Amino acid sequence: MSDNSSNNAYWAANMRIILISLAIWALVSFGFGILLRPMLSGIPVGGTDLGFWFAQQGSILVFLAIIFFYAWRMNRLDREHGVDEE
Repeated sequence: MSDNSSNNAYWAANMRIILISLAIWALVSFGFGILLRPMLSGIPVGGTDLGFWFAQQGSILVFLAIIFFYAWRMNRLDREHGVDEE
């Protein structure tokens, strides 16, 4: 019984990390780059406006940061639940 509850806890934590990461990615790429671009157009960043920056570079950088965060957090979660690759 405890093995099954441990598996459920592991997968619940895994899915929570995935859903939060996807929500951040959608907000940055679709929200800031497309929907909120007109509101962000008055903020200058690197010679262009912030909305354009998010659409061209910011969403890619945030996506890379999410990948590294996910790998780090999943390694920690694997160690906590005893399923790490030693």
